[in-house]
Amino acid sequence: MAAPGDQRIAVPIDDPNADTEWNDILRKHGVIPEKPPSPTPMIEEAIIEGRRLAHENRLEGKDLDELDELEDLEDEEFLDLYRQKRMAELSSLQKKSNHGSVYPISKPDYQREVTDASQKGHVFVNLTAGTGTNVESRVLSELWRQAAREYGDVKFCEIRANQAIENYPDRNCPTILVYNKGDIVKQEVTLMTLGGVRTNMRHIDNLLVEVGAVPESDMRVIKRRQAAEEAEDERLAGLGKSIKTGAAGRSRNDGEDDDWE
Repeated sequence: MAAPGDQRIAVPIDDPNADTEWNDILRKHGVIPEKPPSPTPMIEEAIIEGRRLAHENRLEGKDLDELDELEDLEDEEFLDLYRQKRMAELSSLQKKSNHGSVYPISKPDYQREVTDASQKGHVFVNLTAGTGTNVESRVLSELWRQAAREYGDVKFCEIRANQAIENYPDRNCPTILVYNKGDIVKQEVTLMTLGGVRTNMRHIDNLLVEVGAVPESDMRVIKRRQAAEEAEDERLAGLGKSIKTGAAGRSRNDGEDDDWE
């Protein structure tokens, strides 16, 4: 028979996480582990920091006209800082905006217009389908024109795929090639990973940011993202309203049915 000191004694524990005097004694003697620190203070700190940053950055994405509309609501000195920032951004863009339209190129132009030109900045190439039946190719050509107009500081080129690469299959069109410093830094074969036939300018914005052609803080990127978020908020608000209206309508109809029973 084992000596009493060698025997394990079952200690009654109702809830090891409870803050009781008994649990404190057990923790002190290592019978149960110490309670982990409460995450609540860290969560509260993160929320406060998030609110602080949101308040500090509340004017991000505002253009000069929108800043002027806030004169009665914001501190004048704070507004002036953002005005100067916007004017500097616009001035910088105007100096860099030496494109503004899509460059249609042929194979003999490729080295000069794409590879060599990419030494000065990113060059985006759209390899288009040889037939007009490729829907994605038509979608990207339209987006390419819009992107070239909006991003005059970035060079956008377009060439028939089978002219650039002999026997290049139409099923791989459109293909996006992004060059920088003479090398291909990004390749998208078809629009499958972007948005398919639903690809839009937000996808092009994201691609520009991803390869470093424009910063994420670019006003053009921010404005479109904000507009998309506002549209989505309105859509969800309308959806909620429709659900409530539908539920109310069903309730009224149920009541009418009860009257006829």
